[in-house]
Amino acid sequence: MVQVRAVTVVLAATALLVTAGCSSGGGPGPAGPGGSASVGSSTPRASATPSATGGRTPPAKGSVKVLRTVTENLDTPWGLAPLPGGGLLVSSRDKGTITRIDEKTGAKTLLGEVPGVAPAGEGGLLGIALSPDYASDHMVYAYLTTASDNRIVRMLYDGRRPPGDQLGAPDTIFKGIPKGMIHNGGRIAFGPDRMLYAGTGETGDRGLAQDKKSLGGKILRMTPEGEPAPGNPFPGSVVYSYGHRNVQGLAWDDKQRLWASEFGQDTWDELNQIKPGDDYGWPVVEGIGHNPKYHDPIVQWHTDEASPSGIAYAGGSVWMAALRGQRLWRIPLNGTKASAPPEAFLKDRYGRLRTVVSAGGDRLWLTTSETDGRGTPVKGDDRILELEVS
Repeated sequence: MVQVRAVTVVLAATALLVTAGCSSGGGPGPAGPGGSASVGSSTPRASATPSATGGRTPPAKGSVKVLRTVTENLDTPWGLAPLPGGGLLVSSRDKGTITRIDEKTGAKTLLGEVPGVAPAGEGGLLGIALSPDYASDHMVYAYLTTASDNRIVRMLYDGRRPPGDQLGAPDTIFKGIPKGMIHNGGRIAFGPDRMLYAGTGETGDRGLAQDKKSLGGKILRMTPEGEPAPGNPFPGSVVYSYGHRNVQGLAWDDKQRLWASEFGQDTWDELNQIKPGDDYGWPVVEGIGHNPKYHDPIVQWHTDEASPSGIAYAGGSVWMAALRGQRLWRIPLNGTKASAPPEAFLKDRYGRLRTVVSAGGDRLWLTTSETDGRGTPVKGDDRILELEVS
């Protein structure tokens, strides 16, 4: 087990954001009481223009086309990992299983059940990710809730073995993340630096988020073996950023900048651009607080329009899956700011949306989450969709 040591630091956040105006056609309204979302100071653009980073700013308005339903009749799907050469791995939160989906036919092959998963409330078998050396080691990483904690394990995937017996015994690389009936975080992803990042929740114990000795309410960064990653902001610690309520979305843009989605409580959900060592304010601040001690979100939403889980980057925008909001949000970027108000797609068409993953180019994979205990499941409701976006 990796121990996290307390380190005294002085932090200063740099972002001071102002709100944007109304948007028509399903986009957000004004910030503040009675509004729905607000973004950093920017001017909506009608066409792509050079950005301050040397890239191109996407148009203010985008599009989403549902190409097809890849598969359906899934049980509490949570994590999603595309395989090199084809196929999608999907985890079941409540069953504790990992299944391979043939993305062409929708056929399912059970890899196996992950031992030690203790599903309850929002906990269970959550995020999954492939090793950065998957081509040679065939390792699948998983974030899971046990009877005592949340932890990260890795398992050998051998597709040559019979269905149901294709996962090796789990090797625990990191443990001791607080667990609860709510706010278990659960998203894991390997970054461009080949380090493993994990979003955690504060389990409803708000004080954990500001406690740098706790692993709750944090974004963690570690080596593939579970050790504190070189260059982490707090020596000897896996803590990368803190002051989070419940992080379930992690993605990098084309400049290798890390973005994270975060559940608010009653007022504001957030999209944050993550800086190592920064304090994101919870529970002192929810949403944009204009307090230089805390790092303000780039965008905020009222909780009934978001409750965000997974995010992905494609076409110069962050795409964010909303659970309670039952829609897919597009946030066009200009560097580390939103270049136009967020735009909503698929509202109320597929129910709760859990995970969105890049499928390469202008395509995304998107999973629904109607069987998670808070949706209205009917046969076929939990599915994987293939989208074309711009």
